[in-house]
Amino acid sequence: MGKLFKALVFNDEMSLSVLDTTDIVNKAIKYHGLSPLSAAALGRTLTACAFMASGLKNEKDNLSVTIAGNGVGGKITVCGNKDLKIRGSIENPRADLPLRSDGKLDVGGCVGKTGRLTVVKSMGLKEPYSGSSELVSGEIAEDFAYYYASSEQIPTAMALGVKIGKNGKCVGAGGVVLQALPLASEDSIAKAEGIMKELANVSTIIEKGGIESVRQRFFPSVEGETLFPEYKCLCSRARIGAVLRSLGKAETDRILDEDGKIEVDCQFCDKKYLFLREDCDKLFLKNGKRKTT
Repeated sequence: MGKLFKALVFNDEMSLSVLDTTDIVNKAIKYHGLSPLSAAALGRTLTACAFMASGLKNEKDNLSVTIAGNGVGGKITVCGNKDLKIRGSIENPRADLPLRSDGKLDVGGCVGKTGRLTVVKSMGLKEPYSGSSELVSGEIAEDFAYYYASSEQIPTAMALGVKIGKNGKCVGAGGVVLQALPLASEDSIAKAEGIMKELANVSTIIEKGGIESVRQRFFPSVEGETLFPEYKCLCSRARIGAVLRSLGKAETDRILDEDGKIEVDCQFCDKKYLFLREDCDKLFLKNGKRKTT
């Protein structure tokens, strides 16, 4: 389970979020068999999604984030809800590239520098909110900061990091997000920019002491609330069955005629669901009678 500390700082002119998502990233590594590079790219996106989900207001609110770039990792998809249950996948879980000249993982090359970041929020309205922006660097933190500035008009500074140990497990992951509130002063914005310059190694800071190490170093006297995001897939046989029903009986019969079964792999936890013909027949029964539409 991760940790997320939220507070107001700089005379209540900016909101602060500090995240430790090490356990969340390790859960993703376990489910998807991620390479270090794919783990870093997906892990940063999971961290950003956990932050975004913490801003949802209503019980049934949820959001999804898609990063579709031209990098070797392919499309990244992450979802979260009001309860901070986060899950995600990357199209190429074993993506690999040489290290950058500074010895760090080439996340920008994994994601790609050309493409789009898209956020869809379902908040109980008639239509979901959808916002999108071009990728800036593929390093993810800069891309989300640009998304907030261009799509939601919220000045945002974000540092994200994922550190993978020699055994392939995540030893430190998380981030720091500062967002300017209306009428934030130039002095507060300058303070935020100064702190962000010292957070290039945020994953190492998290590795050494979790969110407390960030708080003690930069915000020692700030009070706030602590939340607990977790990697949690919400798939179930009933949910998959509902998807099959949405295809219609004619389409499911066509697949069954060709393959003799329908096998569905959950993209977020890799769990397999097998539906035979008798299983599909039951999906289209309503009040004891066969539903043909």
